[in-house]
Amino acid sequence: MKHRFTYEHTIYAGYIGYITQAIVNNFAPLLFLTFASNYQLSLDKITLITTINFAVQLLVDLLSAKFIDKIGYRKAIVAAHVFSAAGLIGMAVLPGLFGDAYTGILIAVICYAIGGGIIEVLISPIVEACPTEKKEAAMSLLHSFYCWGHVAVVLLSTAFFTLFGIENWKIMAVLWAIIPILNCFYFMLVPIYPIVSGHEKMSVGGLFKQKVFWLLIIVMICAGASEQAMSQWASAFAESGLRVSKTVGDLAGPCAFAVLMGTARAIYGKYSDKLPLQKMMMGSGVLCIICYLIAVFAKNPVVGLIGCALCGFSVGIFWPGTFSVAALKLPTAGTALYAFMALAGDIGCSGGPTVVGMVANACNNNLKPGLLVAIIFPVVILAGIFLLGRKTAYNE
Repeated sequence: MKHRFTYEHTIYAGYIGYITQAIVNNFAPLLFLTFASNYQLSLDKITLITTINFAVQLLVDLLSAKFIDKIGYRKAIVAAHVFSAAGLIGMAVLPGLFGDAYTGILIAVICYAIGGGIIEVLISPIVEACPTEKKEAAMSLLHSFYCWGHVAVVLLSTAFFTLFGIENWKIMAVLWAIIPILNCFYFMLVPIYPIVSGHEKMSVGGLFKQKVFWLLIIVMICAGASEQAMSQWASAFAESGLRVSKTVGDLAGPCAFAVLMGTARAIYGKYSDKLPLQKMMMGSGVLCIICYLIAVFAKNPVVGLIGCALCGFSVGIFWPGTFSVAALKLPTAGTALYAFMALAGDIGCSGGPTVVGMVANACNNNLKPGLLVAIIFPVVILAGIFLLGRKTAYNE
């Protein structure tokens, strides 16, 4: 039966894998106010849910560099989907099994965070290893599915809550778990190609000695920071600037951001043969700076929101593009490279919004100075891509 599945099925399973990661990262935040009300949770406990999710994923990123190759790609990616499904189902079931519902929530979060972390590390090298000609296009299209998954989670969950009531959120959690369950079986059947043969593989120590590796890490940190520094605050712009409800704010802010980010990745995936990756990333860096400036200095709040949304388009290529550059520059690095790149990206995703928030807090809760400081992230990306494009000092 396995022979009926080709590398195209492997790529499709990768797409669903990124949708799974979008579910585990973006479903619970839709329920924060419900958790606070139903389980009498304070804001600091609610905040800890997100912190633990990404902290566990960071830890998994770090450990994956050492253990994934020993476990094997197929076993690891199947386990990732089992953890993801168990976490989503656990979120619906575990709070009722513990005297303290919050303990059940955290156990569920840790469970699906393990799955999300492994997915983030493994999906890219699995797709990269498939025998396709347009690697950059495949990688960009792959990463667009995280965006479509994010949009689907917001739209479908909001529709479900509107039709059937927020009190039935546990049913929605179990319904979302169906996707990783099905993809778990899909990954059992599709062919998985080795990205680097054992005798060619670079050691972690050898990887650390490469100057290009550390430059890629810096670019990846700034890619995550550029993306999330704006994305995490887009809803606040919509709500405070346009004075709309949270539902409309989420749709006009982060949802529009995710749609345009996915659109940029899909466009590059289709036209990569006509759009050189370095030029695309440089142009995106310039556009990103312009979008931040529009958001900061626009007098009209609608124009400011448009700047936020367009920023999603500008950052779309940063993450998958950096992965593609890394694969070209360090072709024998293997799983360790992808694990450390994922770790760097997650550090940026966590650090970018934190920088904006800290600066805003220091400026009397004014968000605009925070976003102005965040322009440093796309500026560093521009410098990094320029250096990576040179054919001398920063090649292996």
